[in-house]
Order: sequence, then structure tokens, then C-alpha cells
Amino acid sequence: MGLVNPQKSDTTELIQLVSFKVGEEEFGVDILKVQEINKMTVITRVPNAPDFVEGVINLRGRVIPIIDLRKRLGLPQIEHDKNTRIIVVEIANKTIGFIVDAVSEVLRISRDITEKPPALVAGIDADYITAVAKLEDRLLILLDLDKVLTKDETAIVEADN
Repeated sequence: MGLVNPQKSDTTELIQLVSFKVGEEEFGVDILKVQEINKMTVITRVPNAPDFVEGVINLRGRVIPIIDLRKRLGLPQIEHDKNTRIIVVEIANKTIGFIVDAVSEVLRISRDITEKPPALVAGIDADYITAVAKLEDRLLILLDLDKVLTKDETAIVEADN
């Protein structure tokens, strides 16, 4: 008979995530990175911006760049609809908005149910992915927002606005 570690459940690290959909995949990002979630709004185009930069918006007096996560992840474009959202996050002390197809929910999961991603997950560059969480009925791809844009791209996005 094996010994049961009664403290295991007490020491399991919980992580809180905002989950959202882009295409058929469900992603999660650390809730501490998320400043707010907004409905789609009018985006002002910026000339000569990288193709994944939709433009900028005025968010309570601050001009912030908006990145289309579908384009950034190499997924086909679709029309925005009533579920489309802009997730406003902080990356490297810069505020950036990411367009996603829909925001699902806020989740608290145990780090125990996550594992390192395989080399290639759903055709998305694994550098962006910190882990894959195995939920009861689905997989959740945990994104590292700090790596979705390279340092050069972050500088370009900031210079454009």
C-alpha cells in the first residue's frame, strides 16, 4: 500500500487564466497580464505597419496598437462578429490589444494538469506556447504573450503609434 501525501493538494500551484478562442483552438493567458477585455471598436489603420497590426485605438486617452492574433498566428482571416473581442494586455511595460474570435471564461487550474507542448502544436510556432493544459473535455494552449511578438516587432508596433 503506497503512502498518500496529504499535503500535495495544499501545495499544488493554481494558475488563473483568461481563455479565448482563435479559430478552432482554445488559448489561455495569465490573468495578471490582462488589463481589460473590450468589444470590437473602430480601429484606425496605420500606414506601413506590419500586416498583423490592424492599427490603433484610443483607449481612455491612450493610443494603443492592436494586433490581429489570427494573422500573427498564421490563421486565415474571418469577419469580426458579435463575439470578437480585444484583449488588452501588458507586454514588456507596453500596453497592446490583441483581437481574438471570442473570450470564453476565467479559469483556475492546477499547474499539475499542464505539460510542455510538443514541438509543433496546431501549426503554431511552439515558441509562443508555455504549456498545454489537459482539461476534462478539451485542451487549452497556454500562450506566452511576451513571445508572441519579437523584441523587434514590439519596437515597430510601439514606433507606429
